[in-house]
Amino acid sequence: MDERKRRGDRGESAVADWLERRGCAILERQYRCRWGEIDLVARDPGGVVCFVEVKTRSPRAIAPPREAVTAAKQRKLRDAASWYLAQTGWDGPCRFDVAEVYPAGAEGRRQIRYITNAF
Repeated sequence: MDERKRRGDRGESAVADWLERRGCAILERQYRCRWGEIDLVARDPGGVVCFVEVKTRSPRAIAPPREAVTAAKQRKLRDAASWYLAQTGWDGPCRFDVAEVYPAGAEGRRQIRYITNAF
């Protein structure tokens, strides 16, 4: 496994832990179907299903992580989410969120910026 994949997996785990501490239930991690992958599928305390795209950046990154969620990526996420909803029979509210994970700073903890209803 290359370093980029390991960094991404650590970022996804950090976001999953962050969501759980806020009362969310993690329904899926790295959900895959023929239309793509959804990093995390969670249900928030209000019952909304959240499709979460996690973007983890190295300390050398220039652009904010959210800029990597392009229109093409959003289409793939919508298609995969539609499949997930059809497979699970979920008929309630849902949304697309983006979690930006930044490297550990001076305090030794990575930072998470969570964008609700990102697109």
